[in-house]
Amino acid sequence: MLVAFSVSPSGGDNPDASVHDAVAAAVHVVRESGLPNRTDSMFTTIEGEWDECMAVVKEATAAVAEYGPRVSLVLKADIRPGHTGELTGKLERLESALHSHELGRSQERRGITSGAADTAPQS
Repeated sequence: MLVAFSVSPSGGDNPDASVHDAVAAAVHVVRESGLPNRTDSMFTTIEGEWDECMAVVKEATAAVAEYGPRVSLVLKADIRPGHTGELTGKLERLESALHSHELGRSQERRGITSGAADTAPQS
């Protein structure tokens, strides 16, 4: 399964405190877990079995809780038993589809078509 999540503290006593230290603590937990992972500007995504993914989310949430009295957690899961390597596999399939789409659009712009419709003009 893939789990994309975002966790951050809220409600702390220091209004000038930055969230980045708390997020860094959560990402550290993820990276130490050994699960395949990727962090971008909005979410951290991990890949593994249900119990191991949820354990990492729980530990990351606990790490963030040390930075404030309240924690916000947003989580999205793609549960697909029997599939691994989806952290990169989904992106590879997307890039392939984009390439095919762009190639098709390029051919359309140049007037190139394929298939049964490719016949000489009727006179």
